[in-house]
Amino acid sequence: MANKGPSYGMSREVQSKIEKKYDEDLEERLVEWIIVQCGPDVGRPDRGRLGFQVWLKNGMILSKLVNSLYPDGSKPVKVPENPPSMVFKQMEQVAQFLKAAEDYGVTKTDMFQTVDLFEGKDLAAVQRTLMALGSLAVTKNDGYYRGDPNWFMKKAQEHKREFTESQLQEGKHVIGLQMGSNRGASQAGMTGYGRPRQIIS
Repeated sequence: MANKGPSYGMSREVQSKIEKKYDEDLEERLVEWIIVQCGPDVGRPDRGRLGFQVWLKNGMILSKLVNSLYPDGSKPVKVPENPPSMVFKQMEQVAQFLKAAEDYGVTKTDMFQTVDLFEGKDLAAVQRTLMALGSLAVTKNDGYYRGDPNWFMKKAQEHKREFTESQLQEGKHVIGLQMGSNRGASQAGMTGYGRPRQIIS
């Protein structure tokens, strides 16, 4: 964490809640997927939040991951030969990954901020982004996803229905059950309005 002292009071409480969202089992699954998807040369991180953060922090592995989901001619992120050593270059590499992930189809609500990873503010958000990316890759099923498809849930896909004009006209004459029903409506057993309540002691 760059130039950041310990937090106290409300800040500490908020940070503690964020840290509790981090899932160690999910970390294991994501690490397995990244290694299968990118190849064994990406290495393996130390177990735990800090190891996961350090492994992904410079953006190199994330860039290789998103590039592996595209065909050879159209890789979206330029990966330098040597890992960037300067902080702003590392953050720039992570930002390129985020842009490529968004272009791939990950929604803005599933995206982490660069500081979430770089300063370790919210590694659960990093996990959420990687899960969304994996789910999209499994759903697209275009041959670039490697690994067990059961690691991620398939996203729901649009199932468009076409209706003819006559079917649409027919539907206008049907009273749907959402309109309510008066079947069985009866006032049997109801008391008249204004009658006092019977209190038996």
